[in-house]
Amino acid sequence: MRLQEATTLNSLDTRPTVAIGHVQLLVSDVSTATNFFIKLGLRYIHQSEDIAMLELRGGTHLILKQTKKYIMTAGTKAPFDLMVDNIIATRSACVSNGIYPSPIENDQVHQWFVISGPDGYLITIISSHTSGRTV
Repeated sequence: MRLQEATTLNSLDTRPTVAIGHVQLLVSDVSTATNFFIKLGLRYIHQSEDIAMLELRGGTHLILKQTKKYIMTAGTKAPFDLMVDNIIATRSACVSNGIYPSPIENDQVHQWFVISGPDGYLITIISSHTSGRTV
């Protein structure tokens, strides 16, 4: 028996059986970073002075953890990208929320744009390529 067969609880559930649980991003100000990611569409779960937890589609949690250490050079690419269903609407929402995105770019699979996060890291917002599959 394959691992996927062994871990599937419902044979009608066609989603992959594995997801990323948590992704961490070090930030200088948890409150500012939390507000920024909520504007992007992440769901608020928890926030304290030095840590916040936000939820993405599929249940992955973005952990924002405050650090006093030097984070990175402004313009450094974030260690993840964010995938959305409607790249044009998401870019428009960024502009409406005072987040200034780059122009949309294209390749053979994706469209994307880049925004600057609250600590100066660059976050790529990329179009979904699930082809209508449930994820």
